[in-house]
Amino acid sequence: MAHGALTTVSSGKLVIKNIGLLLSGDIGNPILDADTIVVRGGRIDAVGRLKDLDIDQASTVINAHGSGLAPGLIDSHVHPVAGDWTPRQSQLNWIDSTLHGGVTTMISAGEVHTPGRPRDIIGLKAMAITAQRCFTAYRPGGMKIHAGAPVIEPGMVEDDFRDLAAAGITLLGEVGLGGVKDGTTARQMVAWARKYGIQSTIHTGGPSIPGSGLIDAAVVLEADTDVVGHINGGHTALPDREIRCICEGCSRGLEIVHNGNERAALYTLRTAREMGQLERVILGTDGPAGSGVQPLGILRMIAMLSSLGDVPAEIAFCFGTGNTARMRTLDCGLIEQGRAADFVFVDRPQHGAGATLLEAVQFGDLPGVGMVMIDGIVRTGRSRNTPPAVNIPEVVAA
Repeated sequence: MAHGALTTVSSGKLVIKNIGLLLSGDIGNPILDADTIVVRGGRIDAVGRLKDLDIDQASTVINAHGSGLAPGLIDSHVHPVAGDWTPRQSQLNWIDSTLHGGVTTMISAGEVHTPGRPRDIIGLKAMAITAQRCFTAYRPGGMKIHAGAPVIEPGMVEDDFRDLAAAGITLLGEVGLGGVKDGTTARQMVAWARKYGIQSTIHTGGPSIPGSGLIDAAVVLEADTDVVGHINGGHTALPDREIRCICEGCSRGLEIVHNGNERAALYTLRTAREMGQLERVILGTDGPAGSGVQPLGILRMIAMLSSLGDVPAEIAFCFGTGNTARMRTLDCGLIEQGRAADFVFVDRPQHGAGATLLEAVQFGDLPGVGMVMIDGIVRTGRSRNTPPAVNIPEVVAA
């Protein structure tokens, strides 16, 4: 698919029929009793059974051929820099490749890999505004990238956060990746950010790159960011007792990432389940990073948490869709009327052990991606990165 400023949405009527399994993204009701979706103007207009919906005069019809359909996946933790290039790995087209892993939305945790990243207050504000503007105008493959996440530095005052919000900034980069590493200062700046509608996240665990440092449970709890970034470490995790302390000591989002400690990820999942708070679990990759780019990172996390964490696959999908959408206040991530028509068609991989999509994921296999849609427009056909799916959707009328 083409790269670039794909900011338009489908203006016509789209009908998707013969859906074999419809995953809602809603952890309270993860599987919908429906086989058809109607989309108008790039948004979900109706969901139900084919016989009950108005499907006449559709400008586009997609036959899912029994494939499963889920909301487009959301990566809650990425570090974009410039277009579809990452200097961290000197790699091109990593965003487009991630689209082929079913991800339709990315959330920046800070553009910290930018060579020569400014640390002065004027410079960091300018860089954040530039990134926000660039990734609003330039969407590789149609990917939605919420970028422009400044990393806080000593000396920032309330007016700086007011200025950032007025310029359209809605995110803070990871607290702890800049010069502010103590809980008291972080808490004040996080409160200023929250006052002006800017959401915050924090680095959790040991140092990840030169310039970062240890952020332990005490700092995380005192800072009180909206999301506990990579609670399983990025890459080095905190001891279990501190992870539990964080889970029990706050009500914020618990972000588990691909580029973290897998054992700590499973411990966090078990703790959240014991607390009856799986709705707090969200997923990210924390890429690009020293371990590279992971185009299938969110799918891999879903399969890992389901198969090794003893979580039903339909619930694990919610971690990377509806949970994140609600935590991040996004208009996607859930299959419900009025939401953005961002979808990933997934099915069991060919020759896998699982007899169904959900069984395959619960066995730890990656599903095959057959198509990805953003704003009601087909952005990819069969994925070039996942195993081939058994059932593949087809555009039958356009």
